[in-house]
Amino acid sequence: MIYKVYYQETKIRNPKREDTKSIYVEGDNDVVVRQLVEDNTPYNIEYVQLLEGNHLAYEQEHAEFKLTEF
Repeated sequence: MIYKVYYQETKIRNPKREDTKSIYVEGDNDVVVRQLVEDNTPYNIEYVQLLEGNHLAYEQEHAEFKLTEF
């Protein structure tokens, strides 16, 4: 399954909506994806969202869709 992970680049500063970025990660469930990102980045994870069906198709066509591998 493919997940969209919303994050802030650092855990030191207070989160600001304008600074939120996202990456796409493949994993079995949201817990596994969150752990992968936490173990391999300094990011402050805000939200992990499952992408499937029409939502996944839209992201693949309209966003800068690229799976991140760790």
